[in-house]
Amino acid sequence: MRVIYLMLLLLSAAVSAKEEDRYAKVQIEAKAVAEHIYMLTGSGGNMAAVTGPQGVLLVDAQFAELAGKINAKLQQISANGKIATLVNTHHHADHVSGNKVLGQGVAIIAHQNVYQRLNADDKFDKKGLPTVLLQQPLQLMLNNVELELIPMPVSHTDGDVVVWFKQANVLHTGDLMFAGRFPFIDLKSGGSIAGYIENTRQLIARIDDNTKVIPGHGDLTNKAGLQQSLQMMEETLALVQSYKKAGLTLDQAIAKGLGEKYKSWHWNFITEKRWIETLYQA
Repeated sequence: MRVIYLMLLLLSAAVSAKEEDRYAKVQIEAKAVAEHIYMLTGSGGNMAAVTGPQGVLLVDAQFAELAGKINAKLQQISANGKIATLVNTHHHADHVSGNKVLGQGVAIIAHQNVYQRLNADDKFDKKGLPTVLLQQPLQLMLNNVELELIPMPVSHTDGDVVVWFKQANVLHTGDLMFAGRFPFIDLKSGGSIAGYIENTRQLIARIDDNTKVIPGHGDLTNKAGLQQSLQMMEETLALVQSYKKAGLTLDQAIAKGLGEKYKSWHWNFITEKRWIETLYQA
């Protein structure tokens, strides 16, 4: 028994070391997108930070293992780097795992369905549960920056929130945009292909050609980038629907593919195959 116990300890230590190695080389980068507003990247979903003497409003929290690096970057870019408010755009781990560290002692704001999903998740540290639950849009101001948190109809999940900085003309979409990539639509978490497309149309209607768009994943973009994503989704959905109408099985649809036009949208998580599998369920 003692031998087995020691083996389990060694295995646990090896797993922990591997997790630490995963984040060891990750750097948190900050890009100014407007006065007092930054886009932060690292590992996981893109974050946004409203900075200034009143503290930081942070949109999304990435992974808990990166909390120290995130805090260090906030100290660099803000007169007061202490987090005052944390917003979650949805419940996926690469956006909320850091809640348990970065959200301690502050309001954590999220869609009401995010609370329900995280509270039902045995692997989620309950210290990071949202404390302010949204059903309707919520307007906030920090460091003289106005923003609106907007719960969206089902799309990426059933608990998406976008962050709209109207005066600054900046939009954080959460995972309602994967810039230049096939998006992940989490059908098992209440997501909807039709809803994702319609919400993209609604976001495009809200902004103008000068709006800076912080996507959930990918590089800083703009209205044209959102329009390209919408066009890709509409065209690939129509193509896959034509395959189904012609009687092709899913495997046959995957074999035909989406053509050269959208090869560059393939990435390691949502490959062309996986995107076709998603669209085939529409």
